[in-house]
Amino acid sequence: MVAEDFKSVLREKRVFRPSKSFSRHSDIKSHAEYKKIYNYSVKNPEKFWAEKALQLDWFKKWKKVLVKKGDFYKWFAGGKINIAYNCLDRHIKAGNGNKIALIWESEDGKTREYTYSELLKEVSRFSNVLKSNGLRKKDRVCIYMPMIPELAIAMLSCARAGIIHSVVFGGFSSDSLRDRILDCRAKLVITSDGSYRNGKIIPLKQNADMAAEKCGFVKKVIVVKRCGNKVKMKKGRDLWWHQQMSKKGIKDEFPAVSMEAENPLFILYTSGTTGKPKGVLHTQAGYLLFVYQTFRWVFDIKDDDVYWCTADIGWITGHSYIVYGPLSCGATSLMYEGSPIYPRPNRFWKIVDRHKVTIFYTAPTAIRALMKEGNKWPNSCSLKSLRLLGTVGEPINPEAWIWYYNLIGKKRCPIVDTWWQTETGGILITPLPGATPLKPGSATFPFPGIVAAVLKENGKRAKPDEGGELVIRKPWPGMLSTVWRNDKRYKETYFGKFRHIYLAGDTARYDKDGYFWIMGRSDDVIKVSGHRIGSAEVESHIVSHKAVAESAVVPIPDPIKGQAIYAFVVLKKGVERNDKLRQEIINHVANHMGHIAKPEKMQFVDDLPKTRSGKIMRRVLKAIAEGKEDVGNITTLADPSVVDKLKEGRVK
Repeated sequence: MVAEDFKSVLREKRVFRPSKSFSRHSDIKSHAEYKKIYNYSVKNPEKFWAEKALQLDWFKKWKKVLVKKGDFYKWFAGGKINIAYNCLDRHIKAGNGNKIALIWESEDGKTREYTYSELLKEVSRFSNVLKSNGLRKKDRVCIYMPMIPELAIAMLSCARAGIIHSVVFGGFSSDSLRDRILDCRAKLVITSDGSYRNGKIIPLKQNADMAAEKCGFVKKVIVVKRCGNKVKMKKGRDLWWHQQMSKKGIKDEFPAVSMEAENPLFILYTSGTTGKPKGVLHTQAGYLLFVYQTFRWVFDIKDDDVYWCTADIGWITGHSYIVYGPLSCGATSLMYEGSPIYPRPNRFWKIVDRHKVTIFYTAPTAIRALMKEGNKWPNSCSLKSLRLLGTVGEPINPEAWIWYYNLIGKKRCPIVDTWWQTETGGILITPLPGATPLKPGSATFPFPGIVAAVLKENGKRAKPDEGGELVIRKPWPGMLSTVWRNDKRYKETYFGKFRHIYLAGDTARYDKDGYFWIMGRSDDVIKVSGHRIGSAEVESHIVSHKAVAESAVVPIPDPIKGQAIYAFVVLKKGVERNDKLRQEIINHVANHMGHIAKPEKMQFVDDLPKTRSGKIMRRVLKAIAEGKEDVGNITTLADPSVVDKLKEGRVK
């Protein structure tokens, strides 16, 4: 990551082109074809999106494609649609009811499959359950569940009935759940008796109880029996999912509710480390169109593909690219309940082989963690079914990209390195796999219809490799409509810095060929002797050392420089820790990035503090590096014991 006054010396020169065979069978077959589509889309945006919207099934066609009011945008005004109908009914009407919609694999290896017809039946029944419990159009339901099919069914049932869902990641604490229930004023909570993680049961129902007791307007709690562990059921409030689904009068049919194009679909809270979480609000038609079109083109989806996104549905990636994107395209989407290394580090690769996965979409954090385990695990599996790989969630360092390309893709699978956010609804900057020459670590080019730029603090366009704030100049259908019950925060956060231009909050640069390089969050900047240095870029250089598996850097106070760099480094298995290696890695950064960017202190660690979704909790690392005893709330960490180990090994 770099900003306007610090020029990167990172120069990735390797270029990987899709095979002629892959391009020949793709929707978009060349970079020239991409540029033609892109130019048309940004010159005629309303016409472009209107043409794409005709692919969906509408109850009533829109009157106007885009209505602008200041920094607020409404898409397909006057149109009426239902997302669940587009994800289920229309495929069945087209004769694809027997196609597999969802494949689920549990942590213990059991599997369950749902055809489109079977999924529609389950969704319709649960829509009737919601109605029978007093839920009506525009009411809010909070979903706090593990990665089980009932989670997707609950979301689609809400969408079918016009109820607004707010999914809360199952790794969040009861306090986090309570805050979200209170903010959206949910009438009903859907949870499970527990969830499995690395062979242990996580007490979700207990957390849900603690949260619901502090939220007086929660009238009902519906509980899925997942683990069979003992839970308390509050009389008059708590209901078992299986009993509700089988009770008398619950029918297999539920007509999809006709929704205005701009009616709310879901609220998803961003999980910032400071301040109150923002309830990002996505609406119906624009969101659906955007996840449909991005899924279709970015993943080059074919009828016989088995697609697997390893994210949790508690995050936007799961909403858009496990549920709504794949199902709106009539694809087969795989869900997995457990971790990538349970019971052994070949779990992901065994799932790929078992289900003949063709498209695999995961996070760089997971790739680096699996790299650390060594090559023997992927090499023990065939992986021959794979034809396309993807990454999401953060920038991927070039060396991890190369490992992914060589070891997992066997040098034959293009990698779509995608950049987007909770707020954007879907992918904004990405390769198109049959069309884009790839540079490891670069998100490449904007998706058609997306006008991206890098701006300096004064609002002027940055020069190639200069770096600055990533912005989107024009609206797009998948963008958030506002922050739930807080229009002021929406305007200040996203449009407060540059007039009528969406501020992503990420820093980026573009190179002489026009490729975008996402460098990290704007607040992940370390200012050393007046130079603004991106932590993601320092980390990329550390990880490019042959001995390193993973790294995270944070700023520490320095009386002369203002701030200095403190690095936490995870070495590859079998590599011995010593001062010589420490100095070698520091020199490696200095030689490849510049002396100004070399870490002042470096701590070798066994692991980094990560949430269950794999995100590194940098505020914890910062507190440890500064020698603070209190590192704040760590209830969302996958392994809280990591913190004490890091404290013990701190470099003073």
